[in-house]
Amino acid sequence: MHDLSSYLTSRVYEERIGKPLPYPDRVVIVFDHLFSPPTEQQATVLHSNRAWAHKRGVQLFDCGNGNIHHVLMRNGLAQPGTVVVGSDSHTPVHGAVGALAVALGNDSHAGTVMPFGKAWFRVPELVQIEITGEPPRGTSARDVALWLVSELGEGSLIYKALEFTGPYIKSLSFWDRWLFPLLCVDLGAKCGYIEPDDITREFVANLPDARLDLMVNGDGDPVADVRRFDVSSLPPQVACPPTVGNVHPVDDITGTPLLWAELGGHGGGRLEDIVIAADILRGRHVHAGLNFNIVPGSRQVFAEALALGLVAELHAAGATWFPPSTGSNQTANMGAMTAGEAMISTHARNFPGRNGSPEASMYLASAATVAASAVDGKIADPRRFVGEREVFA
Repeated sequence: MHDLSSYLTSRVYEERIGKPLPYPDRVVIVFDHLFSPPTEQQATVLHSNRAWAHKRGVQLFDCGNGNIHHVLMRNGLAQPGTVVVGSDSHTPVHGAVGALAVALGNDSHAGTVMPFGKAWFRVPELVQIEITGEPPRGTSARDVALWLVSELGEGSLIYKALEFTGPYIKSLSFWDRWLFPLLCVDLGAKCGYIEPDDITREFVANLPDARLDLMVNGDGDPVADVRRFDVSSLPPQVACPPTVGNVHPVDDITGTPLLWAELGGHGGGRLEDIVIAADILRGRHVHAGLNFNIVPGSRQVFAEALALGLVAELHAAGATWFPPSTGSNQTANMGAMTAGEAMISTHARNFPGRNGSPEASMYLASAATVAASAVDGKIADPRRFVGEREVFA
């Protein structure tokens, strides 16, 4: 649970259940929205959460540890073959490591998961999303993921289990695979999954308390449907307001004015994103009329960026660093916009009002498109920078 959901869930638990937790080591709270509470009311939420975590003996990652899903993954708390239930709607992202990861409501956590260590599910039908082809230089996994939401259709796969597969998926690094189960909530799916392989095994082996013995593979259950996509000629994509599925090639909206650009959120703030941003900004500066914010997904990402010299490099180029967190997601601490303002980011959502005024605009894109736009002060095509560095290969 994150700080907002754990506040609600803990109150329900105390008022309606009240018994000791049988498995406190399985309950995790991450403070990632209110990472620096600006009001007494928000500070009270965190104070209440800390007291409850101490009372019940659950694991707590306090402010500054990072985004809830990145914290879970980096600390070895989501392992292959395990069942992960979270109150955040993007919980299915942990299917990238070969877990069954499902989002549940706060009352379900309070009434079944925490007092009994159980949850009830109807087994969903399996839909395979098979992706082939090698995208052109300048088109990243995030572009492919955004495009898939548009092609499949928002809410088109209600309560389905999605297996992302095919030569393209198998060619990706772990953190690029991460971007595909992240789509489940927008597609309406119950969960997403990527079959564990050598890339999964290598990633998991470096986690704390790695449990490679838990790794399982598909058992051959019937596939209800197979959707096939070829991304060989796909250009960079941008999700435009008002929903994640309103996706267009970057050419269609190049030149749209911006005030904000941000690397962060469930789909951003990875070391890969920061490396690409530094590559594009190298020898350049953030546009004078734009604010470029960088929010690492975890403390580990920030430490890695620091060791590579990227923190100082991007600071010198005009970017502003924020603590590891969920960034401007829901504007709990940062990133609120007024009417007429616009932001481009690596976040997972762009609904009206999510970042302040419902008359503000949020565009979702890859790290390359976000960084290129930060240079131009308007939505920019990252392919302008493709020929310069091998990072785009």
